[in-house]
Amino acid sequence: DLAGRYILTSNRESGFGRYDVMLEPQKKEDDAFIIEFKVHKPRKEKDLEETVANALTQIAERKYETQLLADGLKPEQIRKYGFAFAGKMCLIG
Repeated sequence: DLAGRYILTSNRESGFGRYDVMLEPQKKEDDAFIIEFKVHKPRKEKDLEETVANALTQIAERKYETQLLADGLKPEQIRKYGFAFAGKMCLIG
């Protein structure tokens, strides 16, 4: 359904790292999406909420939005999502 509206890229360099998935709008008035996937590590994280927080922290610290901002998008147009997985459980934040 999003074909023709978004450019889908994955594992590309932006900022200081490589994001998992980015949906870049073809029309500058649409929002962009940055998605980071994380598998829950019980020895390091107490729950899925902490795993989501780590994913969102990674997006912020590594400045994955750099290319989108350089392309003229405003910060409020960039949606950032962390996906945390533990077996069949998933939490999105």
